[in-house]
Formats: sequence, structure tokens, C-alpha cells
Amino acid sequence: MFTDKIDLKDFEKQDPEYQDLLRRVLAIQADCEIGGPNLYVKHILPNAPTKLDQLIVARTAAEEMDHYRKIARLAGDIAVDVSYVLSRSNQERYVEAFRGEIQTWEDYAAFGFLIDRVGRYQLEEFIGCTYLPLARVVEDADVIREEEGHIDFGTNKTAEYAAKDEEWKARVQKAVDYWYVKGLDMFGNSKSYRSERYMYWGLKRRPNAEARQQYKDEVDALITKMGLKIPDPNKGRLFT
Repeated sequence: MFTDKIDLKDFEKQDPEYQDLLRRVLAIQADCEIGGPNLYVKHILPNAPTKLDQLIVARTAAEEMDHYRKIARLAGDIAVDVSYVLSRSNQERYVEAFRGEIQTWEDYAAFGFLIDRVGRYQLEEFIGCTYLPLARVVEDADVIREEEGHIDFGTNKTAEYAAKDEEWKARVQKAVDYWYVKGLDMFGNSKSYRSERYMYWGLKRRPNAEARQQYKDEVDALITKMGLKIPDPNKGRLFT
């Protein structure tokens, strides 16, 4: 297990596999950060139910774009230009959950509740990682705190809509069913060789299956508390 702490000046001295894995994870992270706003801003921002909701959507998008900027700077420092993710279509995103568009507020709420929560899990993987510039961004900046704010808003909105009436409850259940499996898939293949190598090099802390199960336990309890049904975890899954 690799435990050295690597700063930018020593990056090019590292094993090629370490360099490749770091470049890959930064490109994917940058794509996910900018992918969110591209999913929802077009339809959700102008159709917010209140001015406060509209402000929160705008602020959330701005924060995600700033997260992209921070990750893009790290990537650029190691010769990875991720500017291409700014103009690519949603269908070209690395992660399936970021393909398509969000057009309803129940979907936006469930996205914040479930998908932004996966984002928090992904960022937590980098806390204390062997690449110091990445660890610093996650630990010292407002990135995780802001992500928590996005999650809280989505969770509260999902619960609010689920408690409105039976029609809204059915709409929210449908949204949760859809995003639940997307969230589980975002953790990747349980038997991923690449995941093992990330852990070996100290760039991630948990195996995919362990992180997914922790996430599932967390959201299942919240879904039940909202009076909703826990979706079938295997229906429509791409990865197991």
C-alpha cells in the first residue's frame, strides 16, 4: 500500500499507473461537477416555485461550477486539459446519471437528495489522499460543506413533496425510483480492478461495494422516514 504524500513538484517522479489514475479521476470529477448544472439549469431555474427556490438553484449551480474550476485547476497542473467537458453534450458525460435533462421539480429534489449525496461520498474518498493538492482542495475549501447544502435542500424538498398529497407522493416515488438506481450505479462495479488500484495508491479509501452499501443504508433509512417505498436496488442497474 502506497502511503507517501505527493505534492505537485514530485508528481512526474511517480509511477506511471499513479499518474494515469490521478489524471483519470480528476477528469471524471470535473465532468461530474459541471454535469449537474447542465442537467437542471435550463428547465428548473426559470420554473422555480418561489423566488427563494430560484435563488437556491442559481447558487447551487454556481457552487458546482466553482467546484469544477477547482478540480480543473488541479488537472491542469498535471497536464490534463478538462475544458472539453464544458461544451460536450449531456449524452457524452462519463457518468450515466448526468446524461439527459431534469425537467420537473420532483426530479430536481430527488437528484439533490440521492445523486448529490453520491457526490459527497466521492469527495470524501479524497480526504487524506496521497496527492496533497487534491486532499487540500477537499479538506480546506468549502467543497464538501457546499455539497452538504445541496443534499440538504434536495432531501428536504423530497420529504416536503412526499408529504403534500397522494398525487405528489406518487410523483416523488417515481423520481426516487429513477434516481435511486442511478445513485447505486455511480459507485461502479463491485469487483473493479481499477478501484483496487486507486486504493493501493492511496487515491481512494473504500472499495466500491463498501461505499455503495454505506450509501444505501443511509438513503434507505431516509426514504422510509419520508413514507416512501425503498426502490428495487437491482431494477435497471448497469453495475453490480
